[in-house]
Amino acid sequence: MVSFDTIINNGRWFDGSGAPSAVRNIGIRNGHVAAISTADLDETDCRRVIDATGQWVLPGMLDIHTHYDVEVLVGPALTESLRHGVTTVMLGSCSLSTVHVDGVDAGDIFGRVEAIPREHVIGAVDTHKTWTNCEEYIAALEARPLGPNVAAFIGHSDMRAATMGLDRATQKRQRPTRREQAQMEQWLDEALRAGFVGMSSQQLLFDKLDGEVCRSRTLPSTYARPRELRRLKSKLRRTGRVLQSGPDIENPLNLGSQVFQSLGIFRNPLKTSLLSAADVKSNPYAIKLLGPLARLVNRLGGNFRWQHLPVPFEVYADGIDLVVFEEFGAGAAALHLRDEVERNELLRDEAYRREFRKQYESKFGMRVWQRDFFDAEIVACPDESVVGKSFGQVGLDRGGLHPVDAFLDLVLEHGTALRWRTTISNHRPEVLKKLARDPGIQMGFSDAGAHLRNMAFYNMNLRLLRHVHEAQQAGSPFMTVEQAVHRLTGELADWYRIDAGHLRMGDRADIVVIDPERLDESLQAYAESPVEQYGGLSRMVNRNDDTVRAVFVAGRAVFLDGEPTDVVGAQRTGRFLRAAHKAPAQAIQESELSSVS
Repeated sequence: MVSFDTIINNGRWFDGSGAPSAVRNIGIRNGHVAAISTADLDETDCRRVIDATGQWVLPGMLDIHTHYDVEVLVGPALTESLRHGVTTVMLGSCSLSTVHVDGVDAGDIFGRVEAIPREHVIGAVDTHKTWTNCEEYIAALEARPLGPNVAAFIGHSDMRAATMGLDRATQKRQRPTRREQAQMEQWLDEALRAGFVGMSSQQLLFDKLDGEVCRSRTLPSTYARPRELRRLKSKLRRTGRVLQSGPDIENPLNLGSQVFQSLGIFRNPLKTSLLSAADVKSNPYAIKLLGPLARLVNRLGGNFRWQHLPVPFEVYADGIDLVVFEEFGAGAAALHLRDEVERNELLRDEAYRREFRKQYESKFGMRVWQRDFFDAEIVACPDESVVGKSFGQVGLDRGGLHPVDAFLDLVLEHGTALRWRTTISNHRPEVLKKLARDPGIQMGFSDAGAHLRNMAFYNMNLRLLRHVHEAQQAGSPFMTVEQAVHRLTGELADWYRIDAGHLRMGDRADIVVIDPERLDESLQAYAESPVEQYGGLSRMVNRNDDTVRAVFVAGRAVFLDGEPTDVVGAQRTGRFLRAAHKAPAQAIQESELSSVS
């Protein structure tokens, strides 16, 4: 009898379909699940045996919304996701990808929008770009030591900037010529043939460009007119691929059209994943409309989902460097200025402060941030007397200063040494429970790989499992663990049509072993870790190493007891997952297996 490479004994096995779990022994051979049995498996010559008694054995989890497009070039192991049991990540979100643009344009597009230092974006793309089309891009990724599997959208802003030039692509009066429109359509065809899951676009207007020439303009896709979008979307309709998009939240007509575009009527439905379903503090009633709206569209024949982060959306900021300030004029004006002297001069100006206070206090219009400096805690500052206080309280302590003035004064005094936090949305546990069950909502929107100093949701899947597990233990369940696992694995993989998210006989052995007793408060702990590839920049991460016992990608151990194995960053374990394709077996050399035994 042929021996197994790995055996996982006595774990509670979840197959990713939502079916009842059961205690089983799992045998892995040649990167695939070769046995699922109640009987003991033959351990003769087996290189690794894991006793998973009391543990959960799950399919590797998916992260459908990341911005790893830059990091995958310089740090393809993507360990911050792997360590939390995420074995498949999606690139190309929010109209941003690196398939066609050069380094400088990529730096301008990613740098400010995703808060990844522009110079590192330029260096990564210019150093590693060897591709000219999607197939070559896939080959380039698979030539690197990928940690997790990768799937991808092609970014509309990527194609538009590369076709028209970033300057023309971000001017209101400029339209693509017929040749340029045809080029974008050809590139989209190539991407879909290559197995990209679809196209991402973006109409949200507070995402701003970096650089000099186009600084503070919105993303290229926001300048596209309906005809350009219709022609691109028609290709997604015909192929059954996905449009990921973000609406202009200040324009109800745009939001409505983005939702109802999913309907087919006399044509194919357009699979649409829209950003995002969030219980925002700034408008506690909006969330009540989103679920019913998705269900209505789907009942009428659409295929629509909201993306949702299933945990409180807590963000941190260094001084005024936070993307939420982009959504109103005074905040955007400060972020437009890169020179610290110029910016500080602006922050001191009384006319500017009056305008900031006016916009801060305005109750009109849609917004993401609740604009409440009493709901913003200072967590680090050279002036220790303010740590632990809100900016509103600091204002009161300083003789009744307006909260805006207290904030701006501290920014002037301490710059980026002033660190603070606030929770923008998803703050009500009961609302989160309802969203977790809603069939029109899918779990995602981690933004992994972006906003490095602002937030960390790499372990969001584990945090949802904790929420479900604790509710069960308290005798007030809102969904079963099996349903939660399905929502984080098989449901996502099936909707995006990629070969992942299941743990059945013959499936690729992407597996995570979790200790349910350690689904605890450690999941919420604050942590930072340097990014070597970004000059040692310290980014926010999650650290709950006792929760995840083991992680396998294609049958190969990548994390064991919170530590990466020798193959991570040295050998490729993941692959590019092509939509609507079964991933073939990945050859594993004898030397590779022995190196991780």
